[in-house]
Amino acid sequence: MTNKLLMLLSSLIGGAMMTVASATSLPTPPVAPMRDHVVKAPAGERNDPYYWLRDDSRVEPEMLAHLRAENAYHDAVMAPHKPLEEVLFNELVARIKQDDASAPVKDRDYWYYTRFEQGKDYPVVARRKDNMTAPEQILLDGNSLAQGLSYFRLGGWEISQNQSVLAYAVDSQGRYQNSIRFKDLASGKLFPETISGTAGAIAWAADNKTIFYVENDPVTLLSYRVKRHQLGTDPSMDAVIYEEKDKSFYTSVHNSSDRNYVVISLSSTVSSEQWVLRTDQPTGEFKRLAARERDFEYSADHIGERWVIRSNWQAPNFRMLTVNDLQIGDRSKWTEVVAHNDQVFIEEFALFRDNLVIGERSEGLRHLRILPWQKAEPRYITMDEPAYMAGLDSNPMQDTEWLRYNYTSLTTPASVFELNMKTGERRLLKRDPVLGGFDPAHYQTERLWVTARDGAKVPVSLAYRKGFKRDGSAPLLQYGYGSYGASMDPYFSAARVSLLDRGFVYAIAHIRGGQEMGRRWYEDGKLLKKKNSFTDFIDVTEALVKEKYVAPNKVFAIGGSAGGLLMGAVLNMKPELYRGVVADVPFVDVVTTMLDESIPLTTNEFDEWGNPQQKAYYDYMLSYSPYDNVARKAYPAILVTTGLHDSQVQYYEPAKWVARLRAMKTDSNPLLLRINMAAGHGGKSGRFQRLRETAQNYSFLLALLERKN
Repeated sequence: MTNKLLMLLSSLIGGAMMTVASATSLPTPPVAPMRDHVVKAPAGERNDPYYWLRDDSRVEPEMLAHLRAENAYHDAVMAPHKPLEEVLFNELVARIKQDDASAPVKDRDYWYYTRFEQGKDYPVVARRKDNMTAPEQILLDGNSLAQGLSYFRLGGWEISQNQSVLAYAVDSQGRYQNSIRFKDLASGKLFPETISGTAGAIAWAADNKTIFYVENDPVTLLSYRVKRHQLGTDPSMDAVIYEEKDKSFYTSVHNSSDRNYVVISLSSTVSSEQWVLRTDQPTGEFKRLAARERDFEYSADHIGERWVIRSNWQAPNFRMLTVNDLQIGDRSKWTEVVAHNDQVFIEEFALFRDNLVIGERSEGLRHLRILPWQKAEPRYITMDEPAYMAGLDSNPMQDTEWLRYNYTSLTTPASVFELNMKTGERRLLKRDPVLGGFDPAHYQTERLWVTARDGAKVPVSLAYRKGFKRDGSAPLLQYGYGSYGASMDPYFSAARVSLLDRGFVYAIAHIRGGQEMGRRWYEDGKLLKKKNSFTDFIDVTEALVKEKYVAPNKVFAIGGSAGGLLMGAVLNMKPELYRGVVADVPFVDVVTTMLDESIPLTTNEFDEWGNPQQKAYYDYMLSYSPYDNVARKAYPAILVTTGLHDSQVQYYEPAKWVARLRAMKTDSNPLLLRINMAAGHGGKSGRFQRLRETAQNYSFLLALLERKN
């Protein structure tokens, strides 16, 4: 079926279904009873009438009955639009090359890659020795591992240094609680032991029988303890190598890129620390690279006989330094390699025999800079579009002249290039195929700057189908995140083409709280400046309407997790600006969650949101928390999604928020809650299942577009 035919069918179905929906009354939404519950804090007390929806065991019958009623209501309201959802789902699936494979990566003696099989949800991890014409050796078949599981996610996997044993982690519930198994690659047999309750991070020692891993706290799920395990032994006997006592820190473990060290990485929002151990001394003592200190961050990798370090020490936008192996532990011995620049934020780096490669940001865009160790002139890799996403790809071997990097934009599918850092030769290794008649020449990307209400210049990335007229008639879907310093770069989505083909403008608002414009951009969107994220998003929407990119009555917004907090805050502040909003796994009950240190990840977040035990933060967080600021007024149509087993944003936050919205809102617009009763924070785990969820979200938006108000 051609794209034109699909679009026509979708249009006819959408119009017909909305006519039916408008002619019949909607089913009665479930009403959650209100029960007084006082949430106490040093700065004040609040009544939370829907607190009863919280059940940490997730088995309480009344709570489960209410969630099932919400799902039934969602399904009933969306039933007339099921044909539209099917059209969309078929479009999304039709764009996928179902038997696609990644660009192979050379690591020592093997080429490693992942591939998918026709009609199957999960990847196969494989390798070939010496070259890609050699026989394939399947390391992991995700489809076999997922059999019988309602949720499956393959976590980290690492090969022993002699390339003969595979350690891999699997999450079967969606709560980032991973089980580690071991596979002998010669025989294909599994070792008898399973290590449960881990963060999934794995590092090998040089003896090929010792691994280091991170254990999660069973209640808070915080990664906090590093253990050492020897193959073939009982995991209950594993020695504790390190235990993190500060609950604001995450713990991880990995090998240095030259495989000469095991590295324990400890990080909070504003501080970090690394401990290192030579891989040929697995029972030795770890040494600290530099002592932790508040507002001091660093990350280091090893090459030759030195450590190369990215740090914000006297450098808010970070700089690059180095220290000899024999001088670790003393920060005063660090020497500068790349100086701090107020206009350039250093984000990542990779080490090679002849070059240091830095991934950096300036003017909201990512750049890759190659710096030869021999002090030759540095150079930048040229990018092809005004708004794009580029970054370092997998580069497991330091002794090479070839750099792998990835590139994508709102109109260019994900691509992997390799560049010869000596000659400048560039090769395209892989560009994700997009089937169904997709042609990137039919689409355009654009970059704008919007002046926020306080004068800040907010970058905006746009995409639309060519032929778009800036006459104020197009629908808009605007996305934002704005937290944790996470930069939302303009990447390609084959699914998003279904909206562009229907005349949508897609916009990413690179709001404060991200790090697109450097460290200050992040600092200006967190703690007591968090509201800048919300007003930036609103100001971008209003600018796109004012400049006639989009129609004022066809504005939609979407965000997930902390971006769901953004959606909730914007809905309270400016509900009349939006026709419909999708809030995926939204973090909306900010104060109550941050008061409860038993909730997973709460203590790690104090430097992001503030500690509500302190009055200044309590009052400020309370002033924007979406759940606490629901008011008796009209709201647009809202679709909320969550997962019962979400460990990042607990299911009861969106459930309570929807209950309060139902009780307070004065409009008749749809308010829907869709709960995945088996999944966690990332939604369903299979690629086709994820496309189904996208089709459901898009059908909600498109049905609203046809709805007669």
